[in-house]
Amino acid sequence: MEKQDSQIYASDYTGDDSIPVFIAFAIEQYKHYKGISGERAMEILSDAGALEHLAEFYDIMHQHGAKWLMEELDEIVEHNNT
Repeated sequence: MEKQDSQIYASDYTGDDSIPVFIAFAIEQYKHYKGISGERAMEILSDAGALEHLAEFYDIMHQHGAKWLMEELDEIVEHNNT
């Protein structure tokens, strides 16, 4: 029998919430930056693959300020919507 998604995530959890907290921060910042709802910000970033990008490059991206992060997210969204 296959594991359910929640069981897979639970078994992979290391106790480090850094990446999910960073992604939540980025979504919240993007929401304010664009003047849109959190739901819309999540949809835009998810559709553009930006959430996966944030997770994959967390080590580099979390070291920059919010202004840089918003510019980076704009580039990702623009690039993936063309």
